[in-house]
Amino acid sequence: MQTRKKQRGFSLIELLIVVAIILIIASIAIPNLMRARISANETSAVGSIRAINSAMISYMSSYPTVGFPATLGALGGTSCAPPSPASACLLDSQLASGSKQGYNFTLTGVVGTPAATYQIVAAPAVANQTGVRYFCSFADSVVRASVTPIAACDYTTTPLQ
Repeated sequence: MQTRKKQRGFSLIELLIVVAIILIIASIAIPNLMRARISANETSAVGSIRAINSAMISYMSSYPTVGFPATLGALGGTSCAPPSPASACLLDSQLASGSKQGYNFTLTGVVGTPAATYQIVAAPAVANQTGVRYFCSFADSVVRASVTPIAACDYTTTPLQ
């Protein structure tokens, strides 16, 4: 009688089944991961808009002859001893650069002397990948949202609930 050697390891079929199961699980998990990432980026954008609104109010209170700053860079700064209208140190340097967590921030509409109006718009850096909604706010400090690009932030843009 011939004795069989004991088989060690996995057969090719067993390995293919394991790989197929892993691929099925990945196909379910990856879209959910992308949606979670987009949601996190959008939440960060709303928080950043709120931070910018607060910084704008603080800036206007600190420099009443200037009003609102003309650039986001004026709200940030690295030379803060003492703060100045050009470097108020009210925002972190990343947000003051105009880009944070998959969103680009644009400050426009700063007019008047002292400047009494502004609008801030947050747009996804890569539409449908870093975010699907656009956000904006102006001097009333209400954050508004839209699924289409925002040309002008005004009372017709839907406020967030």
